[in-house]
Amino acid sequence: MHIEFLVEDSSGAKLMDLLIPQIIGPYGESHTWRLHSFRGIGRIPMGMTAKSNPSKRILLDQLPRLLRGYRNTPGIDAVVVILDVDKRDCSSFLQELKELADTSSSLPNTLFRLAIEEMEAWYLGDRNALLHAYPNAKRDVLDRYAQDSQCDTWELLADAIHPGGSAKVKKTGWPLPGQIKHEWAERIGPFISLQDNTSPSFHKLVEGLKRLASEPA
Repeated sequence: MHIEFLVEDSSGAKLMDLLIPQIIGPYGESHTWRLHSFRGIGRIPMGMTAKSNPSKRILLDQLPRLLRGYRNTPGIDAVVVILDVDKRDCSSFLQELKELADTSSSLPNTLFRLAIEEMEAWYLGDRNALLHAYPNAKRDVLDRYAQDSQCDTWELLADAIHPGGSAKVKKTGWPLPGQIKHEWAERIGPFISLQDNTSPSFHKLVEGLKRLASEPA
């Protein structure tokens, strides 16, 4: 089976690059894949028709066009779209995405997986991995986190492990937020356990990919 993965930013793609072989096996053994990172999530366009410039690489803006294209591209068996919920209602957002897939006549094997609130929830869900990468993390800050809550997740993680916390990151501005998210993927990602993570949205990702990979191409 060949799978196309669409992820809203490059740090998320870095994390998935580490996780995918753990979940569905080494590249080329039973499955192949390509990871595509975008420059933000955007929004589902009115009328389900992409109108923005494709070169801007905003994921939801281009998703109708991409899903239609994959349907007509030989050799692609499945598409997996991985997104942050942010402050959206999870159930409503997932329903919108499924309606988009139906309207776009996408591949039958089109899977949407949502990180609640953000992918940083998956790092916070594995305290052992996080502390292995950042042994001096502030435990009192980590203890304030309610798993998969909508609570400014990346800011909380920054408060726990980045010198000066999220306030300093925001004051410094771009490109620091993107840089530290890449760092988190590179340092925490290799130690994440598929079994021991306490994030429900992480387990839905793992279960969904395993189920997809077990289906005939």
